[in-house]
Amino acid sequence: MLSMNSELATSPAKAALVHQETGPLRSRILDQYQKWKGTHYQWGGTTHHGVDCSALMQHLFSDAAHLDLPRTTGEQIHRGVQVAQYRLKAGDLVFFQTSPTRKHVGVYIGDSLFIHASSSQGVTVSALTDNYWQEHFITARRVAGSSA
Repeated sequence: MLSMNSELATSPAKAALVHQETGPLRSRILDQYQKWKGTHYQWGGTTHHGVDCSALMQHLFSDAAHLDLPRTTGEQIHRGVQVAQYRLKAGDLVFFQTSPTRKHVGVYIGDSLFIHASSSQGVTVSALTDNYWQEHFITARRVAGSSA
């Protein structure tokens, strides 16, 4: 099984650089991701049998940063402080408007990548630079302190 760093980086040097720049919170989030990877998406789901995006964020932040997030994306979007996309750090929440009435949330892990519960792929990693995500991006929030 590949480690998360080798899956996300194209070379060992790049993996080391990404880890050095983003610190321990990223590592703890990636450890939690390994436990959730592939879990199928279920709207309203909160367990390994099925999870939605906001419940996944609750679990990741509770286990990786001992931080309690509210249950819904609509509540999570008001936590922390707003961060410009070009200033994202590992652990920042990224939010998207995926339909007129639905928002989606993921957690940034560095290198233009984020973890989320995708309705089509389950818990996965996606590129923030993909056209779909750029077109639907609405904001990012820093909810964990820089020392986390």
